[in-house]
Amino acid sequence: MSDDISDGTEDVVGVLTEQIEAHFGMGMDQLKAAVAVAPAAHPDATDVVKWHGLLATSQAVLDRAEDALLAALETQPSEVDDPTMDLAHRVNAAVAARDGRALVVRWLVDPDAPGKKDLAAERLARLNRGARKGPAVQTSAPYLPATAPAPQAGRGSLR
Repeated sequence: MSDDISDGTEDVVGVLTEQIEAHFGMGMDQLKAAVAVAPAAHPDATDVVKWHGLLATSQAVLDRAEDALLAALETQPSEVDDPTMDLAHRVNAAVAARDGRALVVRWLVDPDAPGKKDLAAERLARLNRGARKGPAVQTSAPYLPATAPAPQAGRGSLR
């Protein structure tokens, strides 16, 4: 996998989609359909489909931001005004969001990615296998018997 994800000459979403399809041995539409039918059957596939969707959305946002910036630059004289500069910042933010999501997708697809085969990853996998079904914290008031003695003022109590 290439390390220069934000290289503007290639289609980031397209390259990662090809890697996902090769990894799972099926087309993206098939993978989405399989995850929609049984999301718990293959948690890795579910995560990849979720993050691929986020990546595609951020790519669309980036495309719109770039189009708006180009339109604004075509109407500018030699100096760039503040609204156009704001559009440039929006493009930078969209690139950062897209690249971050691309890195997540890339990590999810790469079985040899850092953090997937070390001791911490093994512990996390064991923890997730025995995951609780209920809430992690108590969600109801603790039971107090009706005959509990009331605290008395005096020794050992707060005043």
